[in-house]
Amino acid sequence: MELINRECVIIGGGPAGLAAAVSVYDEGIRDILIIERDYRLGGILNQCIHNGFGLTYFKEELTGPEYAQRFIDMIHERKIDYLLDTMVLEVNKDKVVTAINDSDGLMKIQAKAVIFAMGCRERPRGALNIPGTRPAGVYSAGTAQRLVNIEGVMPGKKVVILGSGDIGLIMARRMTLEGAEVQCVLELMPYSGGLKRNIVQCLDDYDIPLKLSHTVSYIHGKDRVEGVTVAKVDEKLQPIAGTEEYIECDTLLLSVGLIPENELTRIVSDNLNPVTKGAYVDENFETDVEGFFSCGNVLHVHDLVDNVSQEAIQAGKSAAKVIRNELRKGEEVYRLEARDGVRYVIPNTISKDNKAMQTLRLRVSDVFMHSYLSVYDGDERIIHRQKRIFAPGEMETVILTPKVLENLKSDVITLCIEKE
Repeated sequence: MELINRECVIIGGGPAGLAAAVSVYDEGIRDILIIERDYRLGGILNQCIHNGFGLTYFKEELTGPEYAQRFIDMIHERKIDYLLDTMVLEVNKDKVVTAINDSDGLMKIQAKAVIFAMGCRERPRGALNIPGTRPAGVYSAGTAQRLVNIEGVMPGKKVVILGSGDIGLIMARRMTLEGAEVQCVLELMPYSGGLKRNIVQCLDDYDIPLKLSHTVSYIHGKDRVEGVTVAKVDEKLQPIAGTEEYIECDTLLLSVGLIPENELTRIVSDNLNPVTKGAYVDENFETDVEGFFSCGNVLHVHDLVDNVSQEAIQAGKSAAKVIRNELRKGEEVYRLEARDGVRYVIPNTISKDNKAMQTLRLRVSDVFMHSYLSVYDGDERIIHRQKRIFAPGEMETVILTPKVLENLKSDVITLCIEKE
């Protein structure tokens, strides 16, 4: 089999892959190939027909397909190559990508840089161990979104939604607008996993109840869902006996978390972050294997696609530097660590030689009221920022200015939540 040579291969044609490709091109690299397994570019944005996208990046409010089309147009304007309906089977540490499709058959592509932009998938019912039979009518929220918005099919008429992530909240509104009766949204945790604006616009505006610290303890029905038993949960997230309530429904939507699609990443690196389930990356979004980059939801799950695009653009710039042999990294790095209320922080390391402004993104582990997000240089606090509320559903951003970086004394930068 003939080995095809490309300078940059981008795996995934969703928002991260598209932005990365545009960035690589704009850095002067022309030999770029996007590989997408779907039949069109755009990724999950194609089925997100609601608005709210682009406020940061494009400074205007767009729907998901409109946001995707902006980048698809950029791909066409730059005549960047892409393959659709193409599955990547394997990637090795030598940056050889093995892919297959109907028209070209099996291909082996040698790249100088590889950007992982595969996005994420939904956690299925099988991961939840909910007792009951396996009737029709149990869907992930994303699957229901695709059925309604792309296929034109209604999953059901009387709906219960488990999980208050953004997809679940948005589908509560979407199903209501299409004539379904959404009984309630249940959330295992004592706080919502979605953005505050989605709680207001998707639940409060339509009088849809949100039951915190609740879960589905049983699914009823043989051929089709007939109802669910829901129960309150205790501090250990276990159902509390005597709190059970039966709710009649013909559809159960699951919005219970997203998992980065890192099967290919694991082939080249077994060093994945146990919290994010994504790769460890430096400030260039380069993984621990030289020439491999990771960005977007395959790195860590985002709440805003605008942030996905910004990360991907940085990854693209860095990949272009690798291709031109211009990415200079010092041996010594600052390690970024999360503790005391901060679940994780991206990137994981910053080169001590890099004094350019750095953007850190993080999520907190709980709801914190009137608290401070603090950054420590060793034992010295260098940033102390108060906010009325920190919530797990909303990503936080911290900027390290060149002045801050120049004055760092410790090898470890720590981020935490403090009360005062």
